[in-house]
Amino acid sequence: MPEVLHALSDPLRLCIVSRLGDGAERGWGEFETQVSPSTLSHHMKVLRMAGLIRSRRDGTRCQVSLRPEFEARFPGLLATITGLAGNEPG
Repeated sequence: MPEVLHALSDPLRLCIVSRLGDGAERGWGEFETQVSPSTLSHHMKVLRMAGLIRSRRDGTRCQVSLRPEFEARFPGLLATITGLAGNEPG
């Protein structure tokens, strides 16, 4: 749990998780950020290492989605955190 809370403590990572909250898989290019690709890669790695997301290669692209096992283990946690932070997907 400490790794999860650390991962969600960053506004960009929280926004990424919020965008993935609808259960859809997204490509990295779909996240409009003001950070460099290497910085985005770092944030994705932190989320992946915390067990929040999974990534899949699709040719030269990388697709990410929330891990359904996380929601099964901690029901409602991500929705509560993103809701409290004002980052509900919409």
